Amino acid sequence: MKNLHLGQFSRAFFSNASKFYCFILVLREEPDPRPNLSLLLFSYIQQFFAPVASIKSVTSAILGYKSKNDFMRKFLIVSLFTVVVTSGIAQVPHIHLGLTTGVNTTIVMDKGLSEDPRYNATYTYKFAPIGFNFGVDFTRKFGLSLEGIKSLQGQIYQIIDVAEQVQGERRIEMSYLQLPLLLRFMSGGNSGTRANFNFGPQMSLLTGAVESVEAKAGMYSIPEGTDFATIKQEFPNAIDQGNGTYQLPSNVPSKDLLTKEAHDFKNTEFSIAASFGLDIDLSKHMYLTTQLRGTYSLSDIRNGDVYNKIKSGTADDLIAQRAVVNVGLQLGLHYMFGTTRKFQR
Repeated sequence: MKNLHLGQFSRAFFSNASKFYCFILVLREEPDPRPNLSLLLFSYIQQFFAPVASIKSVTSAILGYKSKNDFMRKFLIVSLFTVVVTSGIAQVPHIHLGLTTGVNTTIVMDKGLSEDPRYNATYTYKFAPIGFNFGVDFTRKFGLSLEGIKSLQGQIYQIIDVAEQVQGERRIEMSYLQLPLLLRFMSGGNSGTRANFNFGPQMSLLTGAVESVEAKAGMYSIPEGTDFATIKQEFPNAIDQGNGTYQLPSNVPSKDLLTKEAHDFKNTEFSIAASFGLDIDLSKHMYLTTQLRGTYSLSDIRNGDVYNKIKSGTADDLIAQRAVVNVGLQLGLHYMFGTTRKFQR
């Protein structure tokens, strides 16, 4: 039996660790009384890799095996190490890739516009056509997610005349490549449907932006504390009526106030992002996500030069510092490199 071929050892070992343990016990002679530091090494490996059942016993059996040919002993040690590492790799965090799409609405938080009697904010909905997701689930309850999302954002303000009739609009339109890095918290268990909550920083790269205004002929209020010269910068044909109002004698076609090309907007914006929703297992490797997501910009979306002009009253605008809140619904389809929870048996 001691002349057993090496290939038979290999097949027996890799087919079933417990059977291999019994096999080693048959081959085993008297234990080697000399101290063996390898045992300490495998003890460490055992704790680090969360190994297979009875690995300690298998380790002791192999290290106690004595053979005239030391090659067999080395082979057994290498084989055991391979099994332990394989066991560890099997428990490496699950990696998943996905595609997302969604729709969102943008709220421009601007004190100047909100207090200006000429403007009435409306809710507009923009499409986030495509996004990519790379995620790592370290445990059943925690993971990380890195995304790249093409997002269209913006808001429309209606321009109201003194008779409170809509006579024009002010449009703020932006497109970003959003790059959120999110901490991912999930409910445990093996349910096919589970809750998730995500929170983290987001960097947004501006790909396009324009802010424009257009208005029809009519009478409009001059905002309190605003110099008429500022109105003339925005509407050159405006006529001061001397009673806190001004007249536009003719229609004002669409006019760009701020653009990305003129470097009026920041090319990079930092935000805080958060979302919550559900993960729904569809198959062994596929699952669906639904999320309600929100972001809040940490600074004015316009660049510093524009903002300084606004504060000094030398810009074609009369707006206070501006932040953006973006809220939307996101859907995603993900591929799990491993097995989704519902199908883990």
